Order: sequence, then structure tokens, then C-alpha cells
Amino acid sequence: MQSEYAGQADPADTAIWQPDLTNRAKPVYLAIADALADDIAAGRLAAGQRLPPQRLLADRLGVDLTTVSRAYSEARRRGLLDARVGQGTFVSARNTAPNSPPVEAAPTRPTSTAPAAVIDMTMNQPPLPDAPDLLDRVRRGLAQAMLRLDPQALLRYPETGAGFRSAEEDRAAGAGWLAKRLPNLDDPGRIVVCPGTQSALLALLCMLTRPGDIVCTEALTYPGFKAIARQLGLRVVGVAMDGDGLDPDALRAAVAAHAPKALYCTPTLHNPTTATLPAERRAAIAAIARDHNIPIIEDDIYGVLPQDAPPPIAALAPDVTFHVVGLAKCVAPGLRITYVAAPDSRQAMRLAAAQRATILGTPPVPAAIATQWITDGTADALLTAIRAEASARQGMARDLLPPATATAHAQGFHLWLSLPPAWTRGEFAAYLRSHGIAAAVSDTFLTAGTAPEALRICLGAPIGRADCCRMLETLADALDQSPALAGIVI
Repeated sequence: MQSEYAGQADPADTAIWQPDLTNRAKPVYLAIADALADDIAAGRLAAGQRLPPQRLLADRLGVDLTTVSRAYSEARRRGLLDARVGQGTFVSARNTAPNSPPVEAAPTRPTSTAPAAVIDMTMNQPPLPDAPDLLDRVRRGLAQAMLRLDPQALLRYPETGAGFRSAEEDRAAGAGWLAKRLPNLDDPGRIVVCPGTQSALLALLCMLTRPGDIVCTEALTYPGFKAIARQLGLRVVGVAMDGDGLDPDALRAAVAAHAPKALYCTPTLHNPTTATLPAERRAAIAAIARDHNIPIIEDDIYGVLPQDAPPPIAALAPDVTFHVVGLAKCVAPGLRITYVAAPDSRQAMRLAAAQRATILGTPPVPAAIATQWITDGTADALLTAIRAEASARQGMARDLLPPATATAHAQGFHLWLSLPPAWTRGEFAAYLRSHGIAAAVSDTFLTAGTAPEALRICLGAPIGRADCCRMLETLADALDQSPALAGIVI
């Protein structure tokens, strides 16, 4: 199915079809699909004929956009429609014989045949902007970085070669990028450049903890942090959350009970719940950390996406906070560069030593590219394009999904999908898999309590808006029916 989000029909084509819904005692979306089947069987619709965009048809019929989306999805499932990316939705050539009987609805139980392709939403990645000019700019920036990079930098270990870039230049570029959220960061000596956030977290935990120590984090947290802690023999204690994120009172109780060696948290666009801590909670958490001398590892990897996020905890308590900002979610996932602002230059040197002990150092090529893109404005252009594409996809989600089923931020690119009582998270994940979608269930993130019946949905996983629209329609279809009607067997 193709919606108006991915391509507009020509004005002459949008008037080609409008269903007759009289005397159809069925849900409206099924009545639309049945009317489509009848018109194809009667020869009133020909193979290859384009259907009107969903929103236009919804306006003409006086129904919700979601109803038409479900109708098109049902018709596509019956084999009545074909979608062409960037062009529209067309009548399939498979069911248009002039004298063929009406098409019967296919059984809802999924077949054992695996989908041809799977949209993998288990990795939360930014959407790919549809911006050819921006890609040309990226290529030019890559070429410029390579031209300026002294080959000797590749023939020596990191930070020992005599290249055009010094470690100071990379740190200065990182400080410039972090200044978006930390405007008073005036000492590049506090910056440590790391090859990705995962390596930064590894070095930080090696520096701050020893096997058997306790670290605190939100009751639902980034799975990569859990994996590192497990490898290092640390015990993770989850702290209760609510709709605004980490609960300071619960943190105060956890600190008193467990004396943790560190607190790891994602205050802005929390992964997975999308919650953003209000300013007063950030101040309370900073005060708790100071009172008990507990270092905070603040993962601000999504922090630059919203244009209205409160200042980070590091702006309130730089003396106890390690502020971690990667480029993977806001610039380019393939550019494995992360900047850590340590409380002071001494702590930065300790962190650099921990990094040398674990991964030796940051490769010069990605560091050079990051510095080039930050200084020439390419990183800002990519951030703006990602933010715009994320906003467009969030708009699609608001239009297509039933109200109050998902929490999200308008400029983020993931959803926290709360399931209706009829579904369990396992059943819903199985249904999605049968339709070519892989998503992360709440258990993946759990550190304390009982896993909620919820999944994280990454809107950036589909390559284009058309695929994103189809994915959202699949979610909407499932949310509007029970597992039994969907044919799920666990």
C-alpha cells in the first residue's frame, strides 16, 4: 500500500474510484475492501489503475484516515492492490479478469512462509533523510577529510602520529558539538574522544567500578549498558520510573540501600520509554549524587534531537557528571564517534587511560571525518535533516495508530507502544514477525520489577516513508483485533 506520505496522485487520477458502501453491514474498513473487490470483479476497476491517496479518500467518505489505511492494507493482503514506492497504490493485475468471481478474504492465520524481507526495528537508528543534495555534501566532506589527513596518522598508533589533526583538534571539535547542550564547556581538556558510545560506557565502568560493585540505572534501560555490566561482573539495580522518567525518591532509597558506585541514566528521550526528565527532577538527582559522592554517567545521545529539552544534568552538576554524547543517533550511525565531557581534566586523563586499557584508542579516520563534518557544518545539516524526517514519521504514527497507544517525542524516532489488554508482548511480537517486522519487547530493557506489556518501535528502521507507513498500518491492524482473530498461536 502506498499513502499520500510517499507520493501524490495526479489530479486526474484521484477521481478514478470511490466505493459504494451502501447495504454493507460490516466495519467500514472491510466494507471498503469488499467494495474494491466487487468493482475489480465487475470490471469497473482495471489492472494498473491508480487509487486515490488515503487522506483524500478518507475526506471524501467522511471517515478517519486510519479506517482507509486499514482498508487498503486489507485489500493488499487479499492481493487486490500493489504499491509502488514514490508512485502510489494500483490495482493488482492478479485479480482483474472480467468474469472472475468476487475475491474472498484470505484466512487471517499467517502462513509458514517467511516474509521476503524483515524490517529490523530491534536496533534504534535514525531515519535516512531523502536528501540527495545532503548526500553530495557528505561525500565532499569525506573527501576533504581524507585530503587533509596525513598518511602518517594511519602508520602510527592513535595520538602518536604526526598528522594534520592533533588530539587537541578533535577534542576542540567535540567541545564545539557538546556546546549545543553545555554552553559553558570552555575546557577541551575535559573531552575524551571515543570510538562509539559502547566503548565509552565500557571505559567509564572500568574506571569507576570493580567486579561485584553495584550500579544504578532506570528500571528500564539501554540493553547495551546491561550487557557491559554483566561482562564486568557488576550488579545492576533498577530504580523505579513513572511517566516523567527516573523517580528521585526511589533513587534516594536505592542509594541508601545499596551504596552504588555509579548512576547511569538517559534523561532526554529515554530509551525505551521516550520520557524526558523535567528540570526539577534533574536538579534533585544531581543533589542526590553530590550528597553521596556518586558519579553520574549521563547518556545524552538523543539530547540534541528535541529543540525544547531541559539542560542536561552535566550543566547542573558538572563536578559529578560524565556527559556522554555520540554521533550515531543524530548524525550518522556508521560514524562511531562519541565525546565524553568529564568533570575535570584529571578525570578525563583517567578515562583516557581506561580507554587505552580496553580498546587502545580512537581510529584517526572516523575522528577526522567527525572533526571535518562538525567544523564545516555537515553535522548540523545532517542533524536538521534527521530531525525533520523523524518529525514527519512521528506525524504518520499519530495519524495511523489508535490514540493513546504510544508515547513519543515529536522529534524523536522511536515509540513506546503500550498494548491493549487482549495482547501480551510475546503474542504481539510474534504477530509482527509473521508480517516481516522485528521489534524489541520490554523484557530487553528490564532491570527491576515486572516487564510491562509494551514494545519499542523504531520509526527509523524502514528505509523510506512508504515502508514506514506499511509498518505502522500493520501495527494499527493488530492493535484493533485480538490475537485469536489475528491467527496467533504461541
